Amino acid sequence: MITEDQFQKEIQLIIANAIREDVGDGDHSSLACIPKEAEGKAKLLVKDEGIIAGVDFAKQVFEYIDPNLKIELLVLDGSSVKYGDIVFYVSGSSQSILKAERLVLNAMQRMSAIATKTKSYVQLLDGTTTKILDTRKTTPGIRALEKWAVKIGGGENHRFALYDMIMLKDNHIDFAGGITQAIQKTKQYLLDTNKVLKIIVEARNLKEVEEILQSEGIYRILLDNFSFEDTRKAVKFIGNRCLTESSGGINENTIRDYAKCGVNYISSGALTHSVHNMDLSLKAV
Repeated sequence: MITEDQFQKEIQLIIANAIREDVGDGDHSSLACIPKEAEGKAKLLVKDEGIIAGVDFAKQVFEYIDPNLKIELLVLDGSSVKYGDIVFYVSGSSQSILKAERLVLNAMQRMSAIATKTKSYVQLLDGTTTKILDTRKTTPGIRALEKWAVKIGGGENHRFALYDMIMLKDNHIDFAGGITQAIQKTKQYLLDTNKVLKIIVEARNLKEVEEILQSEGIYRILLDNFSFEDTRKAVKFIGNRCLTESSGGINENTIRDYAKCGVNYISSGALTHSVHNMDLSLKAV
């Protein structure tokens, strides 16, 4: 997995690129009608309900735009919110507040939606030992925000990208000539490049599970689109030899049944690709 320093660099890149995209050579709407010295105050107003996420990110955005802006936090990341709640107040340069407004709202609305959905999945898994994972099915350019939101909602992060873990999926296996060939080539590659990366291998059926287990050093087996019955059989067969993960179209109606099969993890792309933004507003006070 990526380090905290790498993650923070991703966040700073997101902020810089988003401001470049949104502000360009200046917020001419504000520059045209608001004096440079004018100061104001605004509140982050909740017009929905769920789990709030992106508060710490908003602080970083305001700091990037104008270090002199002051933030008064009323609600922290991961808290339940309802219509009418105020998350924070921001005060200082009116121009600076308006320059940051859209990035703060866009990020917090999406992050809160992801955190809310993740929390609902976590609650469905309550009482089991299974943990919920995100995937790489994220919005290009803001993956760090979406994976951050999953953690705020109580989920866990899968690999961040292609570079921090080996994951041999069906296409890798087919292009490599089979499961055993893919694993052997991967192990040799890691030796040749002096890299230490965990290896996950996808299985499409019980026969492939058996073949994967003939190789040592596999961190986790991904049981892709398995039935409940085959998942139970696979988990029993694998035992403690490696970790297990279920994936493939798992939703609110099936997630608990898969957890009851005994898998260590369930991964769901729906956490990040199928959410509706939380309704939030930044209003002058």
